[in-house]
Amino acid sequence: MPVLAAAQDAGGAADPQLGEIRVQAGSQGNALGSSDAASQGSASAADIAARPALRTGEILEFVPGLVVVQHSGGGKANQYFLRGFNLDHGTEFATYVDGMPVNMRTHAHGQGYTDLNFLIPELVGRVDYRKGPYYAEEGDFASAGSARMRLPDTLPQGLAVVTGGTRGYGRTLLADSVDWNQGKLLYGLELATNRGPFDNCDRMRRFNALLRYSAGSESDGHSLTAMAYASRWNATDQIAQRAVDSGLIGRLGAIDPSDGGTTARSSLSYALRRSNAGGSGRFTLEAFVVRSRLDLFSNLTYFTDDPVNGDQFVQRERRTMAGVNLAQSWSATRGGLDMQNRIGLQTRLDRLAPVVFATTVQRRELQTLREDRVREGSAAVFAENTTQWTEKVRSVAGLRVDAFRFAVDSSLPANSGRARDHIASPKLALVFGPWADTEYFVSAGRGFHSNDARGVTTRINPRTGDAVDPSVPLVGARGMEVGVRSEAIPGLQTSLALWKLDIGSELLFNGEAGETEASRPTKRYGIEWTNRYQAGRWAHIDADVALSRTRFSDADAAGPYVPGAIGKVVSLGVIVPQVNGWFGI
Repeated sequence: MPVLAAAQDAGGAADPQLGEIRVQAGSQGNALGSSDAASQGSASAADIAARPALRTGEILEFVPGLVVVQHSGGGKANQYFLRGFNLDHGTEFATYVDGMPVNMRTHAHGQGYTDLNFLIPELVGRVDYRKGPYYAEEGDFASAGSARMRLPDTLPQGLAVVTGGTRGYGRTLLADSVDWNQGKLLYGLELATNRGPFDNCDRMRRFNALLRYSAGSESDGHSLTAMAYASRWNATDQIAQRAVDSGLIGRLGAIDPSDGGTTARSSLSYALRRSNAGGSGRFTLEAFVVRSRLDLFSNLTYFTDDPVNGDQFVQRERRTMAGVNLAQSWSATRGGLDMQNRIGLQTRLDRLAPVVFATTVQRRELQTLREDRVREGSAAVFAENTTQWTEKVRSVAGLRVDAFRFAVDSSLPANSGRARDHIASPKLALVFGPWADTEYFVSAGRGFHSNDARGVTTRINPRTGDAVDPSVPLVGARGMEVGVRSEAIPGLQTSLALWKLDIGSELLFNGEAGETEASRPTKRYGIEWTNRYQAGRWAHIDADVALSRTRFSDADAAGPYVPGAIGKVVSLGVIVPQVNGWFGI
């Protein structure tokens, strides 16, 4: 069960202590005393196992109000929607696996691209989620929120799963953990296929493997993890209604059946945890190296630009990403007030050699419109202080500073260049209570997202040769939230949050056009109501409602409405735990 940072790593009587914080057990780790905001929470391995998922990315639907859909084939990253955002493939929502960032900067297809298909769902041990830019630990892409997934060190029992279904669906999984060399060895192997219902079959093939060695305990231990993933697929793109009406293709047909892609990812990560003497704090280290590649073939306009060869194009990249995260926490007493402090350093370097945008026909390259070699590095420091002012009032104040460097060597010399930028992000949360098993929260903060390095240095449109303005490297966001969480009704955990988020105007790099385009400032606000009810022994009920309003905040003849913004998300789930060997959902 997660405990508020102020109460973590508490030592003995000789160490400075925060005031007592009562934590009550409950579903998805959303108990009183466990969070700094009403919209914060977690899902355990048992929660994940109890809910079936059609696709790996649906693990993120444990975040209340977040919608995950498949987009253009089973091997491509999912599309995400949250808090009035069409997050596309991950922009404005940061995702991590054991400290490794999943969002890809300067990605061939789209900034913040978040492909979770390298995960084996049965080997996800925990999901901790946060919404809004109120947390000092969260930086790039985390304006709307973040999710941190943790892999387990062991499994309660081995798994051997063979699944078959209609339309060529098949999946095989082998996983187990064993004692080895004074530690634990966890392994998993997954093979999956799917033909799908379309005339141009999806023909998805996926391979996943995981090997993890761990030793020690949760507070004093270390782990080394290797992961590998590969996939290929045909796309299931949008089609024109008039093509169906004319009989050119059927409702499940395709105009360009060669659309699709291949991708692969491998990673090696290390994590170290050490408790301070007396248990009054903890040191953590996370280091990772990721190699990935993508070849994505798309045709959005068919024969509009090229009536002979068609308008298919490829977005290709070869990436190496590495980084280190360090954090140290400790307890202290100042002026008679008990405190918990935390400082951290986060570094990341992405090297793309190269990232390509080219026209193609039947997956054969015709003309390279731009080819770039990119080096993008960042370093961030953050500090956070939790102070217990009274028995029922505590504050969490933080500051984060990020610095970025961009270096682009382009096939068009005018689009090569170097750039730097930095941004400071203050954070503050106030927590009151509990009174009558109810807590109250007020949170505010600044966040940001980085832009594609190619847009930061672009001066010439590669298609037309016209001069263009470069993108702003880092774009800030401002958010605030007030909320309440209660367990006053036996068996019910309920939380209500009202939030607001503003993002400034910017120039974005469009990976599907290879050029920059203007984006208008936006304002979003909404309300979220989350409920978890344990109906005796026989059922567990989840009910969530998320309402939001999204508008452009400037005056423009195009109007105030933001395309793709989902204003209402309602979900309901009933889980029946195992009774005499039977269970259901």
